[in-house]
Formats: sequence, C-alpha cells, structure tokens
Amino acid sequence: MIQHYQELIRYLSRRLGDRQTAADLAQESFLRLLEHKTMDAIEQPRAFLFRTAINLSIDQYRRARIRTEEPLECLDQEKRIDDCDPQSQASHAQQLGLLRRALDELPPACRQAFLLRKLEGCSHVEIAERMGISHSMVEKHVVNAMRHCRTRLRQWGD
Repeated sequence: MIQHYQELIRYLSRRLGDRQTAADLAQESFLRLLEHKTMDAIEQPRAFLFRTAINLSIDQYRRARIRTEEPLECLDQEKRIDDCDPQSQASHAQQLGLLRRALDELPPACRQAFLLRKLEGCSHVEIAERMGISHSMVEKHVVNAMRHCRTRLRQWGD
C-alpha cells in the first residue's frame, strides 16, 4: 500500500497545483483507509485511496470557497461608535443585546471560538491550542458564528 503514496501525491499535486496540500490529503486518505473498520473487505485499496483523496479535495475546495465568501476580517471593519452621542449609544446597546441573543443560539464551541477571536484577539493557532481542536475547525467556528450573527441581526433588525 505504501507504493501508492508517491503516486497519490503526484496525482493530487497535478490536480491541486500544491504539493503540500497534496501531501496532507494523501496522509488523510491513508489514515481513513487504516481506520476503516472493514479494511480486509476493501478489494481495491488503491481505488479506495484515490476516491477518498478526491472526495477530500472536493471538501477542501468547498470550504475554501465558503471562506472567500465570508472573510474573517469583516467584523474587524465594523463601524466605530461615537461614545458622546446618546442616540448612538442606545442603538449600540440595542445591537449588543441582539448580538448576545444570537451568540446564545450558537453551540458552545462555536461561541467560544468566536469570542476568543473577537473579544480576546486570540489567533486561530492560539484558539486551536486552547480548545484542543484543529486550526481549520477554529476557522469554521468563527465563520459560522459570524454568518449566524449577521443573519440574525438582519432578521431582527427588520
């Protein structure tokens, strides 16, 4: 089975244009093959590896496309509030209340990752280490939280 490793990396490198990503996907494909409960029942392990790698590359493409549609920095560019204007303060307080409600609807891990990023300014690497999850999972949580909050604020603002 090891003989297929380099072949799989070459195939994925041509398909993706990135050798590092190809190596990561090849490794993940091998792990999935090894973790497969009925590994002895797999008649064509090479085909299983390649199909798994193709599926993983499709998943990665979809995740990357979602991330480009929802840039992580977009909440950093939100309007600043004038602390002296009472009307602005009241509006801000109302929006904060709605934001709290939206955050309360999130799963705990998603909410925690978002708050660590936006309130404490932690990097994704720091959040991943603190929460014991992968960097990509942190990205997913932050993007999902931002999308959810934006959607809810729009709904409640109407």
